[in-house]
Amino acid sequence: MDSDQAESVVRSAVLSIVPDADLDELGADEDLCDALELDSLDFLAFVETLTSRTGVRLDEDDYPRLRTLRGAAELIAQRS
Repeated sequence: MDSDQAESVVRSAVLSIVPDADLDELGADEDLCDALELDSLDFLAFVETLTSRTGVRLDEDDYPRLRTLRGAAELIAQRS
């Protein structure tokens, strides 16, 4: 998966959790939890959605990288 495809999957996963999120206004390095007011269950659902859509194993150690659009997309692209 290239970086554009990974970014698309990450954006889609975010929108599955927060359907009304305006991702065009969200900076690539902005913390998703803070910007979108995700609680821990929302964040876990986001991680599980990424895993199911990509087949990429994501561990708790990866969570800091998954907190931004750029970090999540880069991690998915690297591992797929």
